[in-house]
Amino acid sequence: MSIVTCIAPINIAVIKYWGKKDDNLNLPINDSISATLDTEHLCAKTTVIISPDFKEDKIWLNGSEQTMDNRRLQNCLQEMKKRSQLSEEMKNWKIHICSENNFPTAAGLASSAAGYACLATALAKLHKVEGDISGVARVGSGSACRSIYGGFVRWYMGTDPQGCDSIAKPIVSASHWPEMRILILVVSDSQKKVPSTTGMRRGVLTSKFLKNRAENIIPARIEEMHKAIVDKNFEFFAELTMKDSNNMHAACVDTYPPCVYMNDVSYLIVDLVHTYNAISNNTKIAYTFDAGPNATLYLLEKDVAKFTGVLNHYFPPAENVDVEYQKGIPIEPVRPSEDTLEKLNLTKHLPGKLKYIIHTRIGDGPKQLSGKNVHLLNEHGLPIKL
Repeated sequence: MSIVTCIAPINIAVIKYWGKKDDNLNLPINDSISATLDTEHLCAKTTVIISPDFKEDKIWLNGSEQTMDNRRLQNCLQEMKKRSQLSEEMKNWKIHICSENNFPTAAGLASSAAGYACLATALAKLHKVEGDISGVARVGSGSACRSIYGGFVRWYMGTDPQGCDSIAKPIVSASHWPEMRILILVVSDSQKKVPSTTGMRRGVLTSKFLKNRAENIIPARIEEMHKAIVDKNFEFFAELTMKDSNNMHAACVDTYPPCVYMNDVSYLIVDLVHTYNAISNNTKIAYTFDAGPNATLYLLEKDVAKFTGVLNHYFPPAENVDVEYQKGIPIEPVRPSEDTLEKLNLTKHLPGKLKYIIHTRIGDGPKQLSGKNVHLLNEHGLPIKL
């Protein structure tokens, strides 16, 4: 028997990946850049175990058993077996996999990225594979390749038809920009109506706007973002982040039929951010939305307490709800002054528009856990908890 357990982070793109030139290999139509978030607050955890005693392959995801005939899953398993350093006998042992997230799944919070990055890392440890594994994570979920590294990461779309050069590489480490903070505003933890894969396929087939984005907008923008990160130029970073989020969602709406991932609350958050930046005479907050209604805000540590006070004023938490509203790094919000509220001149919303807030930072890549009580599967290859 051989068992490995790993955790892996989510990543939130600041220059988005949207659209594929090869669905099977998850080859993107443009480069992308993301920030890896701290696993202390958001992560996937995966245990993999192989044994000669297992009769068949099995997988459990977030407490329920799933089918093993998922094409992406099989692609990952086969790709890792090709590079395996195990004996031929061990390579053919059946595998049991158990994975869970500590955040909403399929709600636009990059759950598949964390999940497949975690699976690829655990399989690599299990099979004693060395070298870059971002390409293996990519065949499971495109953006998973970026979660293989910490800090800020760039995924190069590559030119090889088989995807050999479609890999992720780190731009800077997690320690490069220690002042950077992230607020994730969870508007909805329900599964999205149109899966990302469906939305991307629809966009590539029907949207000239998306084609123009990939060919004429992203190439220059990706280099500008790369430089803004290296230079720690927050204002330029923030402007590019928001413009690219808007651009991606405009492409989604230009798709036929349209894919609408943001909702009314999402747009209220957008309005608050732009208004707050305007009265500050400085770009202090940047929003970005993946394929879902939940907002990810980038800001510097010095602005967290003051902005959170404003956020709590306009989006007060629901009352009498048994949910921790503020998760992650503790915050002591600063109550906004009457002068600030007068300048903002926005409508205060009913309690409960936001389900909860996660305050986090830039983090490192996946890691293997050690110890007796870290695994999700017991010695018989069955989930310890269901």
